[in-house]
Amino acid sequence: MTTGQHVGTGGGGVRQGFAAFGTIAAGVVLVANGTLQLLEGISAIAADDLVVVGREYTYQWNTTGWGWVHVVIGALVIIAGAALMTGATWARILAVILATIAIIANFLWLPYYPWWSLILIALYLYVIWAVANWAPRDQS
Repeated sequence: MTTGQHVGTGGGGVRQGFAAFGTIAAGVVLVANGTLQLLEGISAIAADDLVVVGREYTYQWNTTGWGWVHVVIGALVIIAGAALMTGATWARILAVILATIAIIANFLWLPYYPWWSLILIALYLYVIWAVANWAPRDQS
């Protein structure tokens, strides 16, 4: 640090530290969530006993169709998570977009696997927060 430069005041540096760590952690969480979502999709496609079809819902779709949705989203989320760990700006944008899509998919998946969907939604919300609050070039 040269004379005249300063790190933010009022806790901005601490917030950026948490957000920077959070972004790396978000990359790891995205890879883990993507892997779990991929496995969840494979389980739904294979008509596994883990997926239970309950009451009729307005947005009900067959489990094989949902399985393919989760497989595709899971694979894309894994790629975005790996790219996010490099710190690339495009990866940050892609991570937010895919996390948003995954939140919507998991919301629609609630009738089939409610607790798991809620956990994934919470983790994807954390990813969006961490990525949106990290400004790697902002030192003030």
